[in-house]
Amino acid sequence: MATRKSFWKPVLIAAAVATGIGTVGGLLTDTGIWYQSLTKPSWQPPDWAFGPAWTLIFALAAMSAIYAWRSAETAWQRRGVVALFALNGLLNVSWSTLFFVVKRPDWALLEVVLLWLSVLLPILVFWRRSKPASYYLVPYLLWVSFAAFLNLTVVRLNAPFS
Repeated sequence: MATRKSFWKPVLIAAAVATGIGTVGGLLTDTGIWYQSLTKPSWQPPDWAFGPAWTLIFALAAMSAIYAWRSAETAWQRRGVVALFALNGLLNVSWSTLFFVVKRPDWALLEVVLLWLSVLLPILVFWRRSKPASYYLVPYLLWVSFAAFLNLTVVRLNAPFS
């Protein structure tokens, strides 16, 4: 029984945390009047595509967390896994807050650099102990790279913000 519990515990925690962060980010994402009034590039995906994309990204991030947790050999390494994902979650929610709540895409553009680094860092850190944990984060890094370029384009098309 202990083996079964220890197998499922990181899965359930990773799934709950990924769902929670995704839910908070979704609740902060207001695509109402202000957002619709922004000039956006013609190549931006339709609004409906962002939900499924983020759902997939968070599912893959949860898989990464599970692999990274299971490959950790010490309590210190497990705390490091938690810290890296906690930092990323905080920065993910911060980006949504800056862009959609504070309505400052220019500030979100500065913050997205930190968000991007918070995805790259665990890829690099996990590489030696768990390549799958790193691989599962590559789509997230690519998506944040795309989102950063989209963010930059929105800033260029709509600045200044106040």
